[in-house]
Amino acid sequence: MRETIERLLGRLVRASAFERIAISFAALFASIVIGGVLVFVSGGFASCQTGLTLGGWTFCYNPMQVYYELFLGALGHPLEGGWHPLNFDMSETLQQTTILIFTGLSVAVAFRAGLFNIGTQGQLVVGSLATAVTVLYAATVVPGGLVGMLVLIPLGVLAGAITGGLFGAIPGALKAYADANEVITTIMLNFVAVGITSTLLSWQFQDPDSSNPGTRRIPEYAEIPNIPIVGFSGRMNFSLLALGFAVALMIGIAWLLARTSFGYELRTSGVQPDAAAYGGVDEKRMIVSSMTLSGALGGIGGAFWVLMVPGRWLESVPEYGFDGIAVSILAGNNPIGVGASAFLFGILDSGSQSINTATDVPPELVGILSGLIILFVAMPEFFRMIGTQFTDIGQSDPVRADGGDDGGETDA
Repeated sequence: MRETIERLLGRLVRASAFERIAISFAALFASIVIGGVLVFVSGGFASCQTGLTLGGWTFCYNPMQVYYELFLGALGHPLEGGWHPLNFDMSETLQQTTILIFTGLSVAVAFRAGLFNIGTQGQLVVGSLATAVTVLYAATVVPGGLVGMLVLIPLGVLAGAITGGLFGAIPGALKAYADANEVITTIMLNFVAVGITSTLLSWQFQDPDSSNPGTRRIPEYAEIPNIPIVGFSGRMNFSLLALGFAVALMIGIAWLLARTSFGYELRTSGVQPDAAAYGGVDEKRMIVSSMTLSGALGGIGGAFWVLMVPGRWLESVPEYGFDGIAVSILAGNNPIGVGASAFLFGILDSGSQSINTATDVPPELVGILSGLIILFVAMPEFFRMIGTQFTDIGQSDPVRADGGDDGGETDA
């Protein structure tokens, strides 16, 4: 049994890029079939005026309509007349995609270093508050208009990155110098982040003119602007500039990991820590550095959420950080793959809202459908990660200095 499992894991580890894509599409198809059956059967227990009647049993839900709304509703129904790419549903999809790219990259960087950063949500929370507070205070001394936009937006993103990075460095230092498990410390720091930000809000930064827990609104000129003519409407809370920055950062992180000495040391520390230490890599420094970079990316995600979506910091921060874990796993911790994975999550989130609006399918069932798709598509990559970490698959046999095979018995 164990040999069979190892053989299957080995096949996944050695799978080519084309084979991995094919497996993902097969898993997606399987999840759609199973989810469709679940929707159809669930409709037999619902009450409705019209539906498909089979054997005296009325089935209220149409799986084809549900999936139509899930995938095409997220794009604004492109098959219908009068469709325009700059529609509200598309903006919601790309808005989610943009922020999930940042959180997915945050988790992926830590994973590539052999660390499990479950604290991206906390880093996003503190980074987003730092962004809002920094912009609000800086706006009192910085001129408005174009000058204010060019100063305040980079300043807010920088504040989010620094704060998120420092918050990420805490579990990194605990791991490096106290051998504390980073999974436990990052999970606990999520709660610490919520407590700290809530306390600071009620103590100092609460908007006195609002009963909703949150800061005052940042100036309109400090929000991420839309591209004139070709951009989305300002009321849609999405900017192509933000998506462009996310894609550029995604490419930059991929280049950093693949083409720089820091990236090489980070990847080597994650795959072969003993070999990295033998090669002169400072393990403690690399742990702290990778967690700091991971936290900074989470903080940038929080900054863009504040500057693009609500225009202020709200206590009810969406759980983008936890979604980033699934985004990274689905992408195989590949920075470029994070973009496609984040887009799928954006479609599922926006499409779920479309289903709730256009059908009578309960939200709980819609959540199950989205969960099935994520589970089926992510599991092959998850098992591939297990195969890479816990088997000897893909490792070449050792050789002697003279080139001979060292795998057998030595001569007497």
